Amino acid sequence: MTEDPEKSELDYALLSVWRQALLEGKKRVHLSEGSYPVQHTSKNKLSQVDFDFLGQRIRGLEQNPATGSRWAELARKGAKVMQFLIGGRYIAAVADGKITHFSRTKKRDR
Repeated sequence: MTEDPEKSELDYALLSVWRQALLEGKKRVHLSEGSYPVQHTSKNKLSQVDFDFLGQRIRGLEQNPATGSRWAELARKGAKVMQFLIGGRYIAAVADGKITHFSRTKKRDR
């Protein structure tokens, strides 16, 4: 079985954004496609990064530990968790360097 090269490129980008924003505390994240500011949400001061990947705008959002999700539980236990969205839909999460992809309801046309 061969790995989907687009998925591995996406994984690299997600891990890079997560590492730079949450582990290294950078004010800007740098990807091959550009440099993007790390902003903070007004209410909870969570890290947020909007970046481009292969023509799509992706948002990385630090997990709010005050919510009731399993991701929040990990964050409360000290894990560095960032969720990633495209167009308001969650596509993946990175928790302490491990990526979890969320499946879509429809298969993508190829």
